[in-house]
Amino acid sequence: MKKIIIALVAASVLVFNSCGDGKGGINAGDVNNPATASGDYDPETLPKMEFETVEYNYGTIQEGDHVKFNFKFKNTGKGNLIIADTKTSCGCTVPEYPEEPISPGDSGEIKVDFDSANKGSDGEVVKTITVIANTQPNKIILKLRGFVKK
Repeated sequence: MKKIIIALVAASVLVFNSCGDGKGGINAGDVNNPATASGDYDPETLPKMEFETVEYNYGTIQEGDHVKFNFKFKNTGKGNLIIADTKTSCGCTVPEYPEEPISPGDSGEIKVDFDSANKGSDGEVVKTITVIANTQPNKIILKLRGFVKK
């Protein structure tokens, strides 16, 4: 009887852990990143992410204002571009990125919303967004910069 209970518990754990998060899309682990993959790869077949700009200067804003900017890019490589994740330097900066693969020649954008509440400063305020994708190099850093008046 104990063996049956242990087997049922083990099977339940496997089933629940294999269900995923239910959101669909692509997880960071789904990206075959050439910088970390074992074996050889042909750099000519990789996707390439080219941004119109990697830095946006929002000028001077009042503390509490939101800055919204879309970093536009194009896949100029030969493979499907997959954005695995984005990381920001602060929780006050929220990016949205395409979750589906971007075919060669197609474009996309990373929408960024910076909330300047409690960010007033005498100096320049710089926020970074690190984009992690199946490109070489696998990380691209985007920046928002400007001044936030108290």
